[in-house]
Amino acid sequence: MSQPAPTPTLGTAPKRRVPLWDNARFACIVLVVLGHAVQRLTYGSDVALGLYLVIDAFHMPAFAIISGYFSKGDAPSKRQMARVLTDIVLPYLIFETLWTLTKWLVEGHANPDPARPSWTLWFLLALAIFRLVLPYLALLRWPLVWTVAISVAAGYSADIDATFSLSRTLGLLPFFTLGWWLAHHDIVRRYRLLQRRRVWVRAAALALFALAGFVAWYFVDLWRTVDLRAWLFYDASYADLGGPWWSGAVRLALMAIALVLSVAFFALVPRGTYRWTHFGQYTMYVYLLHSFVLYPFRETDILRDAEPTWLWLPAVIAGSVLIALALATKPVRRVFRPLVEPRPRWLFADPTLAGREGHRSDPTGSRRPRPPR
Repeated sequence: MSQPAPTPTLGTAPKRRVPLWDNARFACIVLVVLGHAVQRLTYGSDVALGLYLVIDAFHMPAFAIISGYFSKGDAPSKRQMARVLTDIVLPYLIFETLWTLTKWLVEGHANPDPARPSWTLWFLLALAIFRLVLPYLALLRWPLVWTVAISVAAGYSADIDATFSLSRTLGLLPFFTLGWWLAHHDIVRRYRLLQRRRVWVRAAALALFALAGFVAWYFVDLWRTVDLRAWLFYDASYADLGGPWWSGAVRLALMAIALVLSVAFFALVPRGTYRWTHFGQYTMYVYLLHSFVLYPFRETDILRDAEPTWLWLPAVIAGSVLIALALATKPVRRVFRPLVEPRPRWLFADPTLAGREGHRSDPTGSRRPRPPR
Protein backbone atom coordinates (compact mmCIF):
# COMPACT_ATOMS: atom_id res chain seq x y z
CA MET A 1 0.00 0.00 0.00
CA SER A 2 1.28 3.43 -0.88
CA GLN A 3 1.80 6.15 1.69
CA PRO A 4 -0.63 9.07 1.65
CA ALA A 5 0.68 12.01 -0.37
CA PRO A 6 0.71 15.57 0.93
CA THR A 7 -2.03 17.80 -0.31
CA PRO A 8 -2.41 21.58 -0.06
CA THR A 9 -4.47 22.94 2.79
CA LEU A 10 -8.06 23.63 1.80
CA GLY A 11 -9.77 25.78 4.40
CA THR A 12 -9.06 23.97 7.68
CA ALA A 13 -9.17 20.55 6.06
CA PRO A 14 -6.33 18.11 6.84
CA LYS A 15 -2.90 19.01 5.44
CA ARG A 16 -2.05 15.44 4.51
CA ARG A 17 -3.96 13.28 2.09
CA VAL A 18 -6.54 11.27 4.02
CA PRO A 19 -7.50 7.96 2.36
CA LEU A 20 -11.05 8.23 3.70
CA TRP A 21 -11.91 11.05 1.30
CA ASP A 22 -10.55 9.29 -1.76
CA ASN A 23 -12.35 6.11 -0.72
CA ALA A 24 -15.55 8.09 -0.20
CA ARG A 25 -15.22 9.80 -3.58
CA PHE A 26 -14.77 6.52 -5.38
CA ALA A 27 -17.61 4.86 -3.47
CA CYS A 28 -19.86 7.80 -4.39
CA ILE A 29 -18.99 7.61 -8.07
CA VAL A 30 -19.67 3.87 -8.06
CA LEU A 31 -23.11 4.67 -6.64
CA VAL A 32 -23.63 7.23 -9.40
CA VAL A 33 -22.85 4.62 -12.05
CA LEU A 34 -24.97 2.00 -10.28
CA GLY A 35 -27.92 4.36 -9.94
CA HIS A 36 -27.90 5.08 -13.66
CA ALA A 37 -27.28 1.43 -14.58
CA VAL A 38 -30.04 0.00 -12.41
CA GLN A 39 -32.63 2.55 -13.51
CA ARG A 40 -33.97 0.39 -16.35
CA LEU A 41 -34.47 -2.54 -14.00
CA THR A 42 -36.75 -0.49 -11.76
CA TYR A 43 -39.69 -0.66 -14.17
CA GLY A 44 -40.26 -4.35 -13.55
CA SER A 45 -38.50 -5.07 -10.27
CA ASP A 46 -39.55 -3.87 -6.81
CA VAL A 47 -36.17 -4.86 -5.38
CA ALA A 48 -34.32 -2.84 -8.03
CA LEU A 49 -36.55 0.17 -7.41
CA GLY A 50 -35.95 -0.11 -3.67
CA LEU A 51 -32.19 -0.14 -4.24
CA TYR A 52 -32.48 2.78 -6.64
CA LEU A 53 -34.44 4.85 -4.11
CA VAL A 54 -31.95 4.19 -1.32
CA ILE A 55 -29.05 5.21 -3.57
CA ASP A 56 -30.81 8.33 -4.82
CA ALA A 57 -31.78 9.33 -1.30
CA PHE A 58 -28.20 10.17 -0.31
CA HIS A 59 -25.47 9.69 -2.90
CA MET A 60 -25.56 13.17 -4.49
CA PRO A 61 -25.98 14.90 -1.10
CA ALA A 62 -22.93 12.94 0.08
CA PHE A 63 -21.01 14.05 -3.03
CA ALA A 64 -22.04 17.65 -2.32
CA ILE A 65 -20.81 17.34 1.28
CA ILE A 66 -17.41 16.10 0.07
CA SER A 67 -17.23 18.91 -2.48
CA GLY A 68 -18.02 21.52 0.15
CA TYR A 69 -15.49 20.09 2.58
CA PHE A 70 -12.71 20.78 0.11
CA SER A 71 -13.91 24.23 -0.97
CA LYS A 72 -12.75 27.58 0.35
CA GLY A 73 -15.07 30.27 1.61
CA ASP A 74 -12.51 33.05 1.20
CA ALA A 75 -12.56 35.50 -1.68
CA PRO A 76 -11.20 33.49 -4.62
CA SER A 77 -7.75 34.12 -6.04
CA LYS A 78 -7.16 34.46 -9.78
CA ARG A 79 -6.00 30.84 -9.94
CA GLN A 80 -9.08 29.59 -8.11
CA MET A 81 -11.29 31.58 -10.45
CA ALA A 82 -9.44 30.10 -13.42
CA ARG A 83 -9.98 26.60 -12.05
CA VAL A 84 -13.72 27.07 -12.12
CA LEU A 85 -13.33 27.65 -15.85
CA THR A 86 -10.77 24.93 -16.60
CA ASP A 87 -11.98 22.22 -14.21
CA ILE A 88 -15.74 22.68 -14.51
CA VAL A 89 -17.05 25.07 -17.16
CA LEU A 90 -14.86 23.93 -20.07
CA PRO A 91 -15.42 20.19 -19.47
CA TYR A 92 -19.13 20.95 -19.26
CA LEU A 93 -19.12 22.74 -22.62
CA ILE A 94 -17.00 20.03 -24.23
CA PHE A 95 -19.20 17.16 -23.08
CA GLU A 96 -22.42 19.03 -23.71
CA THR A 97 -21.20 19.39 -27.30
CA LEU A 98 -20.32 15.69 -27.44
CA TRP A 99 -23.77 14.77 -26.18
CA THR A 100 -25.39 16.98 -28.80
CA LEU A 101 -23.39 15.24 -31.53
CA THR A 102 -24.20 11.82 -30.08
CA LYS A 103 -27.93 12.52 -30.06
CA TRP A 104 -27.77 13.83 -33.61
CA LEU A 105 -25.86 10.78 -34.88
CA VAL A 106 -27.90 8.17 -33.00
CA GLU A 107 -31.35 9.71 -32.84
CA GLY A 108 -31.22 11.80 -35.99
CA HIS A 109 -32.00 15.06 -34.22
CA ALA A 110 -30.58 17.28 -31.50
CA ASN A 111 -31.57 20.47 -29.79
CA PRO A 112 -28.36 22.21 -28.62
CA ASP A 113 -29.01 24.17 -25.45
CA PRO A 114 -26.06 24.73 -23.09
CA ALA A 115 -28.47 26.13 -20.52
CA ARG A 116 -30.17 22.73 -20.27
CA PRO A 117 -27.50 20.20 -19.25
CA SER A 118 -27.66 16.73 -20.76
CA TRP A 119 -28.29 13.81 -18.43
CA THR A 120 -25.45 13.73 -15.85
CA LEU A 121 -23.84 17.09 -16.65
CA TRP A 122 -26.08 19.07 -14.29
CA PHE A 123 -23.73 18.48 -11.34
CA LEU A 124 -20.89 20.33 -13.06
CA LEU A 125 -23.02 23.45 -13.32
CA ALA A 126 -24.10 22.96 -9.72
CA LEU A 127 -20.47 22.79 -8.59
CA ALA A 128 -19.60 25.95 -10.48
CA ILE A 129 -22.47 27.83 -8.85
CA PHE A 130 -21.65 26.36 -5.43
CA ARG A 131 -18.11 27.69 -5.62
CA LEU A 132 -19.18 31.09 -6.89
CA VAL A 133 -21.69 31.68 -4.09
CA LEU A 134 -19.76 30.11 -1.21
CA PRO A 135 -17.68 33.24 -0.38
CA TYR A 136 -20.95 35.15 0.04
CA LEU A 137 -22.52 32.42 2.16
CA ALA A 138 -19.39 32.37 4.33
CA LEU A 139 -20.04 36.01 5.25
CA LEU A 140 -23.42 35.19 6.77
CA ARG A 141 -24.33 34.20 10.27
CA TRP A 142 -26.02 30.77 10.29
CA PRO A 143 -25.24 29.90 6.64
CA LEU A 144 -26.68 26.41 7.08
CA VAL A 145 -30.02 27.82 8.19
CA TRP A 146 -30.12 30.18 5.23
CA THR A 147 -29.30 27.49 2.69
CA VAL A 148 -31.90 25.11 4.10
CA ALA A 149 -34.47 27.90 3.85
CA ILE A 150 -33.37 28.61 0.27
CA SER A 151 -33.65 24.93 -0.66
CA VAL A 152 -37.14 24.58 0.78
CA ALA A 153 -38.36 27.88 -0.66
CA ALA A 154 -36.99 27.10 -4.14
CA GLY A 155 -39.44 24.22 -4.46
CA TYR A 156 -42.39 26.60 -4.21
CA SER A 157 -41.31 28.57 -7.28
CA ALA A 158 -42.31 27.26 -10.70
CA ASP A 159 -39.85 29.73 -12.26
CA ILE A 160 -36.87 27.89 -10.77
CA ASP A 161 -36.38 24.93 -13.08
CA ALA A 162 -33.67 22.87 -14.78
CA THR A 163 -32.23 25.89 -16.61
CA PHE A 164 -28.55 25.97 -15.64
CA SER A 165 -29.56 23.15 -13.22
CA LEU A 166 -30.66 25.88 -10.82
CA SER A 167 -33.40 23.83 -9.15
CA ARG A 168 -31.02 21.02 -8.23
CA THR A 169 -28.28 23.47 -7.30
CA LEU A 170 -30.46 25.28 -4.78
CA GLY A 171 -31.93 22.00 -3.59
CA LEU A 172 -28.50 20.54 -2.76
CA LEU A 173 -26.88 23.78 -1.61
CA PRO A 174 -27.32 22.97 2.12
CA PHE A 175 -25.23 19.80 1.78
CA PHE A 176 -22.41 21.61 0.00
CA THR A 177 -22.53 24.33 2.67
CA LEU A 178 -22.51 21.68 5.40
CA GLY A 179 -19.31 20.20 3.96
CA TRP A 180 -17.63 23.62 3.96
CA TRP A 181 -18.91 24.28 7.51
CA LEU A 182 -17.43 21.00 8.77
CA ALA A 183 -14.02 21.93 7.38
CA HIS A 184 -14.24 25.58 8.41
CA HIS A 185 -14.93 24.62 12.04
CA ASP A 186 -12.48 21.71 11.95
CA ILE A 187 -15.21 19.35 13.16
CA VAL A 188 -13.54 16.19 11.87
CA ARG A 189 -10.32 16.77 13.83
CA ARG A 190 -11.90 18.27 16.93
CA TYR A 191 -14.20 15.30 17.42
CA ARG A 192 -11.65 12.74 16.18
CA LEU A 193 -14.01 11.43 13.53
CA LEU A 194 -11.18 9.85 11.54
CA GLN A 195 -10.03 7.66 14.38
CA ARG A 196 -10.80 3.97 14.47
CA ARG A 197 -14.53 3.37 14.45
CA ARG A 198 -16.16 1.30 17.13
CA VAL A 199 -17.98 -1.85 16.09
CA TRP A 200 -21.31 -0.46 17.25
CA VAL A 201 -20.94 2.54 14.91
CA ARG A 202 -20.55 0.31 11.88
CA ALA A 203 -23.35 -1.96 13.09
CA ALA A 204 -25.65 1.05 13.51
CA ALA A 205 -24.75 2.32 10.03
CA LEU A 206 -25.49 -1.08 8.49
CA ALA A 207 -28.76 -1.23 10.43
CA LEU A 208 -29.78 2.17 9.06
CA PHE A 209 -29.18 1.06 5.49
CA ALA A 210 -31.01 -2.20 6.15
CA LEU A 211 -33.96 -0.24 7.52
CA ALA A 212 -33.89 2.17 4.57
CA GLY A 213 -33.80 -0.75 2.15
CA PHE A 214 -36.71 -2.48 3.87
CA VAL A 215 -38.84 0.68 3.88
CA ALA A 216 -38.00 1.36 0.23
CA TRP A 217 -39.00 -2.19 -0.77
CA TYR A 218 -41.98 -2.78 1.55
CA PHE A 219 -43.75 0.46 0.62
CA VAL A 220 -42.64 0.36 -3.01
CA ASP A 221 -46.19 0.71 -4.37
CA LEU A 222 -46.65 3.89 -2.35
CA TRP A 223 -43.34 5.28 -3.60
CA ARG A 224 -44.41 4.59 -7.17
CA THR A 225 -47.74 6.29 -6.59
CA VAL A 226 -46.20 9.48 -5.19
CA ASP A 227 -43.29 9.28 -7.68
CA LEU A 228 -40.69 9.48 -4.92
CA ARG A 229 -37.88 9.30 -7.49
CA ALA A 230 -38.85 12.72 -8.82
CA TRP A 231 -38.86 14.18 -5.30
CA LEU A 232 -35.32 12.90 -4.75
CA PHE A 233 -34.05 14.65 -7.89
CA TYR A 234 -34.62 18.17 -6.46
CA ASP A 235 -35.25 19.37 -10.01
CA ALA A 236 -39.00 20.12 -10.10
CA SER A 237 -41.27 22.46 -8.20
CA TYR A 238 -43.69 21.05 -5.66
CA ALA A 239 -46.58 22.08 -7.91
CA ASP A 240 -45.12 20.12 -10.84
CA LEU A 241 -44.81 17.11 -8.55
CA GLY A 242 -48.44 17.44 -7.50
CA GLY A 243 -47.46 18.17 -3.93
CA PRO A 244 -49.61 19.91 -1.29
CA TRP A 245 -48.97 23.32 0.24
CA TRP A 246 -46.90 21.72 2.99
CA SER A 247 -44.48 20.11 0.51
CA GLY A 248 -41.65 22.10 2.06
CA ALA A 249 -41.92 19.75 5.05
CA VAL A 250 -41.50 16.80 2.69
CA ARG A 251 -38.27 18.29 1.34
CA LEU A 252 -37.05 18.88 4.89
CA ALA A 253 -37.77 15.24 5.72
CA LEU A 254 -35.95 14.04 2.60
CA MET A 255 -32.99 16.27 3.45
CA ALA A 256 -32.90 14.82 6.97
CA ILE A 257 -32.97 11.28 5.55
CA ALA A 258 -30.18 12.19 3.13
CA LEU A 259 -28.08 13.55 5.99
CA VAL A 260 -28.60 10.49 8.19
CA LEU A 261 -27.78 8.09 5.36
CA SER A 262 -24.74 10.19 4.39
CA VAL A 263 -23.43 9.94 7.95
CA ALA A 264 -23.99 6.18 7.86
CA PHE A 265 -22.22 6.03 4.50
CA PHE A 266 -19.16 7.90 5.79
CA ALA A 267 -19.14 5.64 8.86
CA LEU A 268 -18.86 2.60 6.58
CA VAL A 269 -16.25 4.00 4.19
CA PRO A 270 -12.87 2.29 4.80
CA ARG A 271 -10.20 4.46 6.44
CA GLY A 272 -7.18 2.66 5.02
CA THR A 273 -5.31 2.84 1.73
CA TYR A 274 -6.14 0.16 -0.83
CA ARG A 275 -5.25 -0.51 -4.44
CA TRP A 276 -8.40 1.28 -5.56
CA THR A 277 -8.06 4.26 -3.19
CA HIS A 278 -6.18 6.46 -5.70
CA PHE A 279 -9.08 6.10 -8.15
CA GLY A 280 -10.93 8.51 -5.88
CA GLN A 281 -8.71 11.24 -7.35
CA TYR A 282 -10.12 10.63 -10.83
CA THR A 283 -13.88 10.57 -10.36
CA MET A 284 -14.19 13.28 -13.01
CA TYR A 285 -13.32 10.70 -15.67
CA VAL A 286 -15.87 8.22 -14.39
CA TYR A 287 -18.52 10.88 -14.01
CA LEU A 288 -18.15 12.31 -17.51
CA LEU A 289 -17.53 9.06 -19.41
CA HIS A 290 -19.80 6.49 -17.78
CA SER A 291 -22.96 7.94 -19.32
CA PHE A 292 -21.61 7.16 -22.81
CA VAL A 293 -21.01 3.56 -21.74
CA LEU A 294 -24.55 3.28 -20.35
CA TYR A 295 -26.23 5.18 -23.18
CA PRO A 296 -27.08 2.06 -25.24
CA PHE A 297 -28.73 0.48 -22.19
CA ARG A 298 -30.64 3.66 -21.41
CA GLU A 299 -32.00 4.07 -24.94
CA THR A 300 -32.99 0.42 -25.45
CA ASP A 301 -35.12 -2.07 -23.53
CA ILE A 302 -32.26 -4.47 -22.90
CA LEU A 303 -32.60 -4.14 -19.12
CA ARG A 304 -36.16 -2.86 -18.83
CA ASP A 305 -37.80 -6.26 -18.35
CA ALA A 306 -34.72 -8.30 -17.56
CA GLU A 307 -35.61 -11.34 -15.47
CA PRO A 308 -34.89 -12.90 -13.09
CA THR A 309 -33.97 -10.02 -10.81
CA TRP A 310 -31.80 -12.23 -8.58
CA LEU A 311 -29.54 -12.78 -11.57
CA TRP A 312 -29.62 -9.42 -13.37
CA LEU A 313 -29.40 -7.11 -10.36
CA PRO A 314 -26.13 -8.59 -9.01
CA ALA A 315 -24.77 -8.54 -12.58
CA VAL A 316 -25.61 -4.84 -12.94
CA ILE A 317 -24.04 -4.08 -9.57
CA ALA A 318 -20.82 -5.92 -10.49
CA GLY A 319 -20.81 -4.29 -13.93
CA SER A 320 -21.15 -0.83 -12.40
CA VAL A 321 -18.13 -1.37 -10.17
CA LEU A 322 -16.10 -2.63 -13.13
CA ILE A 323 -17.12 0.35 -15.28
CA ALA A 324 -16.08 2.79 -12.55
CA LEU A 325 -12.74 1.03 -12.09
CA ALA A 326 -12.05 0.85 -15.83
CA LEU A 327 -12.83 4.50 -16.50
CA ALA A 328 -10.45 5.64 -13.75
CA THR A 329 -7.48 3.65 -15.06
CA LYS A 330 -4.39 5.29 -16.49
CA PRO A 331 -4.91 4.30 -20.16
CA VAL A 332 -8.40 5.83 -20.16
CA ARG A 333 -7.13 8.96 -18.45
CA ARG A 334 -4.32 9.31 -20.98
CA VAL A 335 -6.71 9.10 -23.94
CA PHE A 336 -9.42 11.38 -22.60
CA ARG A 337 -7.33 13.90 -20.62
CA PRO A 338 -7.59 16.63 -23.30
CA LEU A 339 -11.39 16.47 -23.00
CA VAL A 340 -11.75 15.91 -19.26
CA GLU A 341 -8.82 18.09 -18.16
CA PRO A 342 -8.36 20.75 -20.85
CA ARG A 343 -5.39 23.11 -20.54
CA PRO A 344 -6.40 26.16 -22.63
CA ARG A 345 -3.38 28.39 -22.12
CA TRP A 346 -4.60 30.47 -25.05
CA LEU A 347 -7.73 31.39 -23.12
CA PHE A 348 -6.08 33.43 -20.39
CA ALA A 349 -4.24 36.72 -20.47
CA ASP A 350 -1.83 35.04 -18.04
CA PRO A 351 -1.22 31.57 -19.56
CA THR A 352 0.12 30.22 -16.25
CA LEU A 353 -3.43 30.31 -14.88
CA ALA A 354 -4.19 27.25 -17.00
CA GLY A 355 -1.86 25.29 -14.73
CA ARG A 356 0.48 22.43 -15.50
CA GLU A 357 -0.42 19.24 -17.32
CA GLY A 358 -1.47 16.50 -14.93
CA HIS A 359 -1.77 18.74 -11.86
CA ARG A 360 -5.51 19.06 -11.54
CA SER A 361 -8.36 18.96 -9.11
CA ASP A 362 -11.19 16.50 -9.14
CA PRO A 363 -14.52 18.35 -9.32
CA THR A 364 -15.13 17.36 -5.71
CA GLY A 365 -11.95 19.12 -4.62
CA SER A 366 -9.35 16.35 -4.62
CA ARG A 367 -5.95 17.80 -5.46
CA ARG A 368 -3.41 15.51 -7.06
CA PRO A 369 0.32 15.89 -6.48
CA ARG A 370 2.32 17.82 -9.05
CA PRO A 371 3.98 15.59 -11.62
CA PRO A 372 7.80 15.55 -11.61
CA ARG A 373 9.49 17.87 -14.04
